[in-house]
Order: sequence, then C-alpha cells, then structure tokens
Amino acid sequence: MLVRAMIGGGISVGLMGLTQSALQLTVLRGIQGASSGTVAAATALVATETPAPHLAWALGILSSAISLGSAVGPAAGGLAANVVGLRAIFLGGGALLLLATIPVLFIVKESPRRAIRAAAPRTMDVLRAAAPGTVGALAVLIAAQGLQQTSYAAAQALVVLRLLQLTGATDAKSLTGITFAVAGIATALASVTYSRLLRRTSYRAVITIGAVLMGLALFGSGLARNPAMLVAAFVIGSFFSGALIPAFGAMIGLEAPSIVQATVFGVSSSSISLGFGLGPLLGGFVASAAGVQTGLMAAGVLALAQAALVGIASREPKPPQRLA
Repeated sequence: MLVRAMIGGGISVGLMGLTQSALQLTVLRGIQGASSGTVAAATALVATETPAPHLAWALGILSSAISLGSAVGPAAGGLAANVVGLRAIFLGGGALLLLATIPVLFIVKESPRRAIRAAAPRTMDVLRAAAPGTVGALAVLIAAQGLQQTSYAAAQALVVLRLLQLTGATDAKSLTGITFAVAGIATALASVTYSRLLRRTSYRAVITIGAVLMGLALFGSGLARNPAMLVAAFVIGSFFSGALIPAFGAMIGLEAPSIVQATVFGVSSSSISLGFGLGPLLGGFVASAAGVQTGLMAAGVLALAQAALVGIASREPKPPQRLA
C-alpha cells in the first residue's frame, strides 16, 4: 500500500511539471490526492509493525519527520524555484518521491499476514467483535482528529492574512516563511518529545491538555496586536498540535484490531484531509463576516471543543504493558 501510494504520488507530481493549463494542473492535483496517501499508509505500517509499548515513540518519530518535511519542503522549493523554475520543482519532487520507494522496497520489512484477503471479515464486524466500546472510542478519536486539523488549518490560513494586516505585503513575505518554518520545527520537536509525558500520565490527558493549550494559543493569536505576539502564539499552538498528531495515531493504533488497522487509519486520514480542506473554508467565512482576528479566535474555540470531546467521550486505551 505504501509503495503504491509513493509511486502514484511521484508520477502525478512529476506530470504536473509538464502541464500546459490550470485545468490540467487541477486534474493532476486531484489524481495525486486519489492515488497517493503516503502518510496514512506509512502510519498504518508503523502501527502494525511496532510493539504496543513503543507505539507512541514510533509514531512520534514518524510525525516529526512529516512535520520537518512540511517545514523544509516549501522553503527549499521556493528557493530552488527562483533558480530552476517551477516546472523543474514538480519534476524533481516527483523523481524524489519515486526514488524514496527504493529503501521502502529493500529495507522496510513487513510481517507476513496469515489471513487470506478473500476471506477477510468486514471491518465493522471485526470492530464489533473487539473489546466493548471499540467502535465508539474510534469514532470519538477520528472526529476529534478532524476537529484538530480543522482548527489548525483555519489558523494557518488566517495567520498569513493577519501578518499582512500588521506588517504590510513586503515584510509579510519573509516573515510568513520564517513563521511557518519555526512552526514546523516546533511541531516536529513536540512529536518527538511528547512520548516522555506518557511515563507520567495518560494518552487521554496528553491530548486533552494539549488541545486546551493549543486552543488558548490560537485564541491568543487572534488577540495579538503586533507581529511578535502573533508569531509566538502561533508557534506555541503548532507545538501542541505536534503533540496531538502522534498521540491520536497511537490511541487509534491501540484501539483498532491489527487486522483492520490499515482501514481504520485510512478513515482517520480521510477525517484529517476533510479538516485540512474545511478549516480554511470555515476560517475564511468567519473572517469575511467578522474579521481575521475573530476567525483566529474561532480556530481556538474549535481546538477547545476538541479538548472537550476527548476529555468527556474518549477512553484510555490499554496497551499490553506501560512504557518503561
């Protein structure tokens, strides 16, 4: 599944460099979304191959790598585009993604599956036969993931507009790049280090407290009166968002039976993607009606709603043994 996603993404991204119209680029972007899904596939593979006591750490490392790529990629692509042009960036990106399949093919090992695909049970049947409350627990986590991504995506879009308001177009260009680079590093750092908190507390507490602090930081970004306060609040929100991403993944991995984990993570990825698209739409709607600052505060409120959902309706998963 991961190799298929990487090949599909590499080919579609590479072909974007050969497009001759905006329509062709849009169609290929849609094909990329339908044919790739590397994050969901990689998450499912890591979750199924990692022993439960080390799942939080493994997903934290994976999330950190994704966050670093998200921070470094746009900056590197923007700099390279000035030298080689946009078409070459798409061609190079597609080639790099295809080359990345080589270590996956020859280094990454997957345990043999005894289950016969043709006789595999339905996902819902497996979930209903699992521990009582599994379906509800997964539904809460997946819905909370969607809220988290909606909140953060809305804030990402509106931070750019707020920087424009505070600094003007000239200064906002460089400051926006710096802001998102630092935010990406903060996200990656949190993804790596959050698992240490699990030695003293629980997944549920980490997510609930992290979501509250993320919500307060994003709400504070709406109240910021100068660029420094705005950037600081957004970076703090990004840090706590970085802790939530792998924590959600670990909880889902511990709740879902291994035979259907790939399917469950696929649904989880769809919820995240929906939030990624819905966030800027909702943020833009609120900002157009009541102002950018109100939109940022609304993003914070969504994060607080996520905290309430997890704190009230979720449950702590039970791994075979606690972290050492």
